[in-house]
Amino acid sequence: MTEENRTYITHLKVADVPWHRLTTAYGRGMEFPAHLTVLEQMRDLSSVKKSLYELTTNMEHQSTLWHATPFCMVFLSRILEKALTESGQNPAAYFLAGELLDFFTCILQCFHDGDEMDHADPLPLFSDLLKEEYLWSEEYDEEEDEMRYEEEEVFPDDLFYSFYYYSWQAALACRDALEQAPEAFAEPAAAVLQLL
Repeated sequence: MTEENRTYITHLKVADVPWHRLTTAYGRGMEFPAHLTVLEQMRDLSSVKKSLYELTTNMEHQSTLWHATPFCMVFLSRILEKALTESGQNPAAYFLAGELLDFFTCILQCFHDGDEMDHADPLPLFSDLLKEEYLWSEEYDEEEDEMRYEEEEVFPDDLFYSFYYYSWQAALACRDALEQAPEAFAEPAAAVLQLL
C-alpha cells in the first residue's frame, strides 16, 4: 500500500464521502452514513442487525462490488476493530464482530476472484474514485440511473476494478486488530487474515 493511500484511508471521515453520488447494489449510498453511525455506536442488537443488513446487501450482490463499497469498507474496518475490543462486554459488539468477519471474508473472496481474471490496473490513488468524472449526478433520479446502467460502459474498467482493489486495501487497515482478535473470534479472524 502506498503511503498516500494509507494516509487517505486513515484520515477519511464519513462526511468526506459524497455517498449520494456513489452507486450501490440497489441505488445510491445516501443512507450509508446513518447506518454506519448505528454500527459505530453498537447500542442495541436490533438496530445493529437492521443497519448491518442494509449496508451489506447494498455493498455486495452476487460477487459484484459497487462504488460505495471501498469507502464503506474503510469505516467497517474501524468498526470491526471496535467491535472486537468491546465484544467481551457488549452483546451487540459481539454479534457485529462475528458478522463483520464473515462479511470481510465475502468481500475479500470477491477481490481475489476478480483479481484472478484479466482486469485493468486500479486507479493510482484511492481518492481518485471521487473524481468528478466518476461521480453520478447530484440529484438522484432512479429512472435516469436505470438508463445509465443500460449504457455499454457504465463504469470504466479501471474504476470498476478499483471497487475491488480498494475494498481490499481498506480491509488491510484492520490487520493488527485481526492478529490480536479475542479467542472467541480467532478462527474467523484467521480466515480473513489468510485472504488479506
